Amino acid sequence: MDSKNSNPTLYVIGTMDTKGPEIQYVAEIIRKSGLNVQTVDVSTTDATQVAITVRPADISAEQLLAKASSKKICSESLKELASLGRAQAIEIMSLALVSFLKDEYVEGSLQGAVGLGGSGGTALIAPALRALPIGLPKLLVSTVASGNIAPYVGSSDVMVLPSVVDVSGLNAVSTRILSNAANAMIGMANGPSPDHPTRPAIALSMFGVTTPCVTGVRQALEQAGYDCLVFHATGIGGQAMESLVSSGLVKGIIDLTTTEVADEVVGGVFPAGPKRFDVLSERRLPCVMSVGAMDMVNFGAMHTVPAPFQHRNLHIHNSNVTLMRTTAEENRKCAQWMATKLAKSISPVHLLLPTQGLSALDAPNKPFFDPSANHTLFDELEKALDGLSHIRVERVDAHINDPKFIERVIEVFHELQQRSKES
Repeated sequence: MDSKNSNPTLYVIGTMDTKGPEIQYVAEIIRKSGLNVQTVDVSTTDATQVAITVRPADISAEQLLAKASSKKICSESLKELASLGRAQAIEIMSLALVSFLKDEYVEGSLQGAVGLGGSGGTALIAPALRALPIGLPKLLVSTVASGNIAPYVGSSDVMVLPSVVDVSGLNAVSTRILSNAANAMIGMANGPSPDHPTRPAIALSMFGVTTPCVTGVRQALEQAGYDCLVFHATGIGGQAMESLVSSGLVKGIIDLTTTEVADEVVGGVFPAGPKRFDVLSERRLPCVMSVGAMDMVNFGAMHTVPAPFQHRNLHIHNSNVTLMRTTAEENRKCAQWMATKLAKSISPVHLLLPTQGLSALDAPNKPFFDPSANHTLFDELEKALDGLSHIRVERVDAHINDPKFIERVIEVFHELQQRSKES
C-alpha cells in the first residue's frame, strides 16, 4: 500500500436507494470523530429516482460502474443494470466494488470499510471486503449474520455484526447497532499499530494431534528470526493460510498437517476445498510438507456421523468432534488427490513421511495405530510423485511428534531457504 496518502478514507457502503438514512447515520458518527469518511452507493437501481432525505453518496453507483468499465471489468451502465435480473445485477455491481476498493488500497487511500446490507446487500458487499488485505479494518452489518456466514466471510478477517432488526429505518434498536458499528470502525482506525518486529513470515498448519511437532518447529524458527503464522487445519484454516500465501506476505510454507485432504476425499466436516495446494502452482516458495493427521476424518458429535461410517473405528475427541480412522484404500485415494495437486507445483516441495505415526492417536497402544494403512499412503505418494524434479519425498523413521522428525523438518526448511536464496 502507498503510504504517501496522509489522510486515507473510511468508506461506508450500501444501497442508497433503500438504506440511505442508515448509511449516512454511520458516516456522520465517523465524520464527527475527525476521520475522513465517504459513502459509496452500490444500488442496482437509480437511487436518484427514490425520495431520499439525506445527502447523496460521495461515490455514486454510476461512478463505480464507469471506473469498472474503464478497466474492462464490466460494460453495463446503471440503466442497463436495472433492466437485468437481480442476481446478475448484484454480481456485476459487486465486481465493480471489488475493483474500486482494491484500487483505493493500492493507492494508499483506504483506511477501512464498513458495509450495511440485507441478504442482497450482504452478497454484494462481502466479496469486496473479503478481497481486502488481512488486518485492514472491515466490518459488515448484516441481517443474515446470525446464520451461516462462511459463504460471505470465507477465510478473511471480515467482522460481521448482526443488525438484529432489518436495516430499514432508524429506531431504538438500529441506531444502537449502527452506532456500535461506526464506533468500532473509529476504534480500529485510531488504534495504535501492533508493536511487532518485521521478520520474514512462515505459514504452518497444525491440529491438536500434531501440536508437539508444530510447536517444536515454530519455537526453533522463531529463535532463528522468523515470524511464524500457525493455522488450524479445519478446512477454512488451510484456505486462510493459502490466501495469505497468495497475498505475498509469506516467505515459506511448512504444511505439516494436511488432514483436510482426508476430509475432502472421504467426506468429513473439515474439507480442504477444491483449491487446496493450488497456491503452490501460482507462487514459488520453499515448502516443507507432511501428512500430519491424515490418519483421521473429522465429524461432529457422534450422532452426526453418517450411517455408512457408524461401524468404523471412531474416537470421541470431545462432545462436538468425532474422529474416524482412515482405511488403506481411503489413504490411497488421499495420496492420489494430493499428488495430482503437487504435480502442478512450481514451488520446491520436500514431503516428509513419518513412518512411526501421523498423529497423537496414531502410535502404539493408541486407537488409530495402523502402520499398514499408513504405508499404503506412503507408497502411493512415492509412486505418484516419482520423477518430478521439484518434489522430493523422504521417509523419516520417527513419529510426527518425535524430536527426530521435528529436527528434520527444520533442517529441510533451512536447506530449501538456502537454495531459494542461491537461485
